[in-house]
Amino acid sequence: MNSLFIGLQTILPQHHISRLIGWLAQLEQPVWLKNLLITLFMQAYGISLDEAELPRAQDYRSFNHFFTRALIDGARPLASTRYVSPADGVLSQRGNIDSGQMLQAKGRWYDTQGLLAGDALEAAVFDTGSFATVYLSPRDYHRVHMPISGTLRKTRYVPGDLFAVNTATTLGVDQLFARNERLVCFFDTADGQLAVVLVGAIIVAGIETVWGGVEDPNPGTIRERKFDDNEAITLEAGAELGRFFLGSTVVLLAENNELDWQVETGASILVNAPLAN
Repeated sequence: MNSLFIGLQTILPQHHISRLIGWLAQLEQPVWLKNLLITLFMQAYGISLDEAELPRAQDYRSFNHFFTRALIDGARPLASTRYVSPADGVLSQRGNIDSGQMLQAKGRWYDTQGLLAGDALEAAVFDTGSFATVYLSPRDYHRVHMPISGTLRKTRYVPGDLFAVNTATTLGVDQLFARNERLVCFFDTADGQLAVVLVGAIIVAGIETVWGGVEDPNPGTIRERKFDDNEAITLEAGAELGRFFLGSTVVLLAENNELDWQVETGASILVNAPLAN
């Protein structure tokens, strides 16, 4: 069954489907359709708006506005650990990077250079560092926050596939996170270099950052932007970094390889909760 599921995604027009879903999710009219989509989605995934700034489905301009909803102040208090969780979700994998290799799922590995889509020298910074993978389900809060204070130095948009990210694909698709469309954000921190990778997936209708807005998807070209000292953007731990329009995954790569993890693999985690010391 898993092979059939993966095979079907291989032949489907992943990007066209995702862009169509994205168009639908941005619709503000007719209001009844927008409200119906939000209500049905909330019922299907058991979503509560108790922590949201806007407490009613009809308060949202569009499905995307609902999906990237802001939370009330104090809903995600900042832990005092060295690293905090960048997203609500499940910590699907975490640990040390072994000679540039990271665990994707049991028996399946992928490499830092492939994920970052840069040169070997750039990837070597993280080749003996640490990594963490947080999977966001459809019911989760979908804004991504800084796991540690850092200064943005470079971003890289990498076109790619749009496989779903779930148990079946992490077990069955080789180099999944290094194959899917993604945005790689490089930061300087007091704990060394950090890469925050926002990984796209099928029906993910877009990735947005607080400094650049919505990333324009381009299926054929890697797009890189550098930030010199005059342009550099510093974000404090817990500050919003970006958001997903429909779900996906965040992968963190840290230069530090001596982290004391505060969360076990497979555990649910919230934004700003303890991740590692």
